[in-house]
Amino acid sequence: QVQLQESGGGSVQVGGSLRLSCTVSGYIDSTVCMGWFRQVPGKEREGVAMFDSDGNSLYDDSVKGRFTISKDNAKKNLDLQMNSLKSEDSAMYYCAAGDCYGGTWLGSPNYWGQGTQVTVSS
Repeated sequence: QVQLQESGGGSVQVGGSLRLSCTVSGYIDSTVCMGWFRQVPGKEREGVAMFDSDGNSLYDDSVKGRFTISKDNAKKNLDLQMNSLKSEDSAMYYCAAGDCYGGTWLGSPNYWGQGTQVTVSS
């Protein structure tokens, strides 16, 4: 059974940095796409960054140039380095894995972590 576990969230000031990590347990096929989502109360969950079906990293426009997604297949880790954080980056961040075509998720990802909270304050 596949399980995803996020870590690394916390509180930081505007302009600061955080690194989120997602540890994968269980077997996950190398063709499965993985990425990070975030959600604030009252809003829909939104994609932040992902590796597409070709292994390319893709980012939402709101985080381009500030966030970097990386993965270590051997250690089964998916990380998100977040720099120059803004107050609007405050959210619950989720690691996810599922099917995608190119850079488009095919429905909701099959697997989700429980989330890690990121709070950015001025």
